[in-house]
Amino acid sequence: MKRILQIFIILSILLSAGCSSSKKQLSKGNYDAAIDKAVKELRRDRDDEKQIQILSESYRIANELDQERIRYLKMEGRANSWDEIYQIYQALSSRQTLVRTVTPLNLNGAPVDFPYVDYISDMVEAKRKAADFYFAHGNQLMEGKIKENYRQAFGEFLRAKQYMGDYPGIDNKIEEAKYKGMSRVFVSVQNSSIIKFPPEFEQDMLALDLPSLNSEWVEYHTQNLNNTTEYDYFVNVNIKNVAVSPDQTLQKDSIVKRDIDDGFEYKLDKKGNVMRDTLGNDIKIRKYKTLQCALVETVQLKACRIDGDVDVIQVNPNKVLKKDPIGAQSNFENVSSRAIGDTQALSPELLARTKKQPVPFPTDLDMVIMCSENLKMAIRGAIQNNRRFIY
Repeated sequence: MKRILQIFIILSILLSAGCSSSKKQLSKGNYDAAIDKAVKELRRDRDDEKQIQILSESYRIANELDQERIRYLKMEGRANSWDEIYQIYQALSSRQTLVRTVTPLNLNGAPVDFPYVDYISDMVEAKRKAADFYFAHGNQLMEGKIKENYRQAFGEFLRAKQYMGDYPGIDNKIEEAKYKGMSRVFVSVQNSSIIKFPPEFEQDMLALDLPSLNSEWVEYHTQNLNNTTEYDYFVNVNIKNVAVSPDQTLQKDSIVKRDIDDGFEYKLDKKGNVMRDTLGNDIKIRKYKTLQCALVETVQLKACRIDGDVDVIQVNPNKVLKKDPIGAQSNFENVSSRAIGDTQALSPELLARTKKQPVPFPTDLDMVIMCSENLKMAIRGAIQNNRRFIY
């Protein structure tokens, strides 16, 4: 019995909270929130008179306020108001649909009136006029011939299409605004070093996965799209110095010694007799011998260093926005060894070196190509760090 009483008290509190909640929203002027909460309560109990009263009052005031706002906007006659008008009609329609989920309702034995209003024709008209405004405003922005205007026009044309998908010429307008609003960046290599690169080398150096750096309004190119394309920014990778060291061969000689087990011999007394321990066993002495091997080690070395900088240049107005130094290095090293003597004296690591032979030195161009792999990372890092200057 006590348990049932507790449950009853909890339910009473929850029900009263639901009522006061919708009432509180009504008193604050949050009419749609009051409607939403009242509808939820009425779905549980269609005869809840307090909720019916709150719903009726909130619905009436919310609709009156929306209709007043529509009348004002229409009388004001501003072309950019049709979007808001459409949104209000949509809110009126959604509110009506929500309330119809709990109607019909009766209060004190009389039906509560929620007259049905067909908003479809008003919504269609508002959508059409909103689309007309966005289309006209987009065209007006396009006349400014400024990238920011083109980008705003792109958004306006998208809104026009969103409202009226079959708007005449809208797809062409969207494509034109997108094209004209895009900033294009041309990335190229400028080589002023004494080493002349083959064309494929420069192309490989710019294999930087640039599309991953693209954004909504910025795209990077390493190939000229066509002769009429105008670029807004240039990123010049300036190779100023390429230094390749001469082939170097260093030789180092060393002697490796190692003591190994060489059996045993008996310990003799002064008379030459084998000595014995306290248990009567012959005393043996462990014997060792020293192995020796000469190791002739040959080290082949070669290095390449590439230095330069990356310029970010704006075309209009023409100015250098940022200049960052870049550099990269590659190293060639081959170690081989030749053993003279007993190879048993060598450790496994040293023995493995004797199996390596001297190799031909890479050419200067090979070294430059090796270095370019590291240089590409530096170039990409410089471009990525300076993306904030390109918009």
